[in-house]
This record gives sequence, C-alpha cells and structure tokens, in this order.
Amino acid sequence: MESKIEVLSTVKIQASPDLYKVVDALNRTLKESDLMFGLALDKEDKNKAIFSIYRT
Repeated sequence: MESKIEVLSTVKIQASPDLYKVVDALNRTLKESDLMFGLALDKEDKNKAIFSIYRT
C-alpha cells in the first residue's frame, strides 16, 4: 500500500515556545480528515518557524 503526502500550504511565521501545542491539537483533531500539520525551525533564521499543512 502506497502512502502519498501532498503539501497543501507552507508559511514562515514568528517562532513561539507554545506553537507546537497548536500543531499537536490540529493533528489530533483533524487526522480523520486526512490532514497533517508540521512545524520546523527555519535553518536560516532561528527566530522563524515553518508551518506546513499536508493531505495524507
């Protein structure tokens, strides 16, 4: 069985210590809708985070 992940949107935002809580809540709430959310620190600017929305 092949699993494809499609990037729907990516945005660079100001990093915040509690931002991961929002991403966790979105993932827990919307996983049945085949949506997944990701968060990563920007490699070039550690004050920015990259928030991504995926369809699984």
